[in-house]
Amino acid sequence: MPTKRDYYDILGVSKSATPDEIKRAYRKQAMEHHPDKHGGDDANFKELGEAYETLKDPQKRAGYDQYGQAGAQGNPFGGGGAGQAGGFDFNGAGFDFSDILNQFMGGSGGQAHRGPAQGRDLEVSITIEFIDAVFGTESDITLSLDDACEHCKGNGAEPGSRLKTCATCKGHGQVTRVQQTILGAMQQTGVCPTCSGRGQVPEKPCTVCHGAGVMRRSKTIGIKIPAGVDDGATMRLSGKGAAPKGGGAKGDLYVQIRVRPDRRFVRSGRDIHSEAKIAMADAALGTEIEVETVDGNVTLKIPAGTQSGKVLRLTGRGVPVLGRTNRGDHLVKVNVDIPTKLSAKQRQLLEEFAAESGSKKSFFKR
Repeated sequence: MPTKRDYYDILGVSKSATPDEIKRAYRKQAMEHHPDKHGGDDANFKELGEAYETLKDPQKRAGYDQYGQAGAQGNPFGGGGAGQAGGFDFNGAGFDFSDILNQFMGGSGGQAHRGPAQGRDLEVSITIEFIDAVFGTESDITLSLDDACEHCKGNGAEPGSRLKTCATCKGHGQVTRVQQTILGAMQQTGVCPTCSGRGQVPEKPCTVCHGAGVMRRSKTIGIKIPAGVDDGATMRLSGKGAAPKGGGAKGDLYVQIRVRPDRRFVRSGRDIHSEAKIAMADAALGTEIEVETVDGNVTLKIPAGTQSGKVLRLTGRGVPVLGRTNRGDHLVKVNVDIPTKLSAKQRQLLEEFAAESGSKKSFFKR
């Protein structure tokens, strides 16, 4: 069987990457390879999901770092692949070896959950103008999301009433269930379904949100887009995502930036490129022209003898470096306009020029 690619390489992160870096890398690549997106790839998308599911879980990641994919699946001893140990197929017995390890560790990858859950992360995409990407801008995003109920302030209890201990979990926020396996009774701990991990429930549910603590509503969020942001960049707004039921920390909002192309300019890193057309005589004799830049019109000196295709530089007229004041350059490609029709006088002068320059053959002979 062919060896699978390294999970860290798949996500494009180092082995010392933090959970947050792993999460950002997954989100970025998942958007690129999603099967529903033009150019998406189902196989790559599934591979990304497999890598992320392993590396986001501390226990699975530790097993993967030590034993590879077998360790991530709870089988550090090999013996024929996932779900097997010492040649015995545990999947055939009706359960996964990794589930057994989780049960021994108390469930949820060995980490007991207590307290309110965190709200969902949200993703939106906005399009800004080329100039706004260069100099930065402010924008408002309106989206529909679960937000804390204003009537009960998100705790799910009717104002004036209190929260009481959850009868299901006895205030622990988690419940333990026993599962019978071929190895005997195993216990697994998970989040309490009644209080969603809070350990408390409303004595009298909120009359507006009916105890959920959240309401679906349209909300406008103002964002500040920094100068120098590039097309495809993603901004993370901490705590601007959805609110969880029953109170707790809100999720994050991820804003993907799309920059609308500008017919006048092309961006390459921190530099801006454009083109300018000049007359043949100006190219030979030299001149000054007005060039359009993101800062407005700027005078550009054309040296005598400039050839068509020559690139001239306007220093410091490009894109700012994120978080700094210095900027890239504006590069102007000069195109010399060769006339297609000549007056009699122009033809005569060019023929005289050709003769004086020692040309053996005049290209302007009648």
